[in-house]
Amino acid sequence: MKPAHPETAAPTDADARKSIKPVVCYPPDTLPTPDMALYRAARTGLTPVSEAVAAPREAATFHVPAGHFFRIHSVDGPQVGDLNLWNANDLTERFYSGKTRALHGTHLSTGDRMWSSFPHLRPMATITHDTLDWYGFDSFGGSVHDVIGTRCDPYTHCLLSDGGQYHHCCHSNLIRALAQQTGLSLREAEPFVHDVLNVFMCTGFTRDTGQYFMKASPVRPGDYLEFFAEIDLLGALSACPGGDCSAEHSSDAAACYPLRVEVLRPADGSLDGWDSPAVNTYDRSHGA
Repeated sequence: MKPAHPETAAPTDADARKSIKPVVCYPPDTLPTPDMALYRAARTGLTPVSEAVAAPREAATFHVPAGHFFRIHSVDGPQVGDLNLWNANDLTERFYSGKTRALHGTHLSTGDRMWSSFPHLRPMATITHDTLDWYGFDSFGGSVHDVIGTRCDPYTHCLLSDGGQYHHCCHSNLIRALAQQTGLSLREAEPFVHDVLNVFMCTGFTRDTGQYFMKASPVRPGDYLEFFAEIDLLGALSACPGGDCSAEHSSDAAACYPLRVEVLRPADGSLDGWDSPAVNTYDRSHGA
């Protein structure tokens, strides 16, 4: 536990040190930006081609070809989901939540992108529509679609519950879904499961202790989060056992609902001029 009071006396220039203005680590001025006008035009003529449903406390996988769109829909009741994305042709290229957070902030919405892991570091998907973009940040500092939390997992549950064994945490759900999709064993699949985009989850940091908090999601049936696939994607989505995360995070007691993933194809010619992004051009010499 953190001490209630500092154990070290403040120096005489403490106020001056604290008053130094922050600097954004990664200014977005030179960050490659998506052609949102092109995406907006393309999304007006979409045709559904497939769908997958993540049952309550379970996960489902889905494929999205490059140049297609996909939507995560709230159905039946308020529910949050944990999203993993991989390059459909190379599982070692996967969503990098930490770098995405550094580039775009703690919560994502329209125009933000999901970036892939090193050494690829390229856009995997771009958010093209968000029916919860009205929420912004509330008076507690909370917002939706976070890249802060890692995913609920059975190891932390075991640690905090004195050895409790719970198998429907999002980490385990994603492992089971990936193993079933790929034919990998559970142990082979586990290293590929990674930190998530917490879709629809409302989170932030407490202002007094800086702790990660959750609160009831504002999502309602009919809401959706829409993405454009920049590369061929394999996705996995877990319908979190916390339901809307108003009280329980990993539980069989919370009210849970399914989440539906819809894959959509744009009209022929609507993406003329678009190309799937190449992998990062750093030469990987690392100064040697």
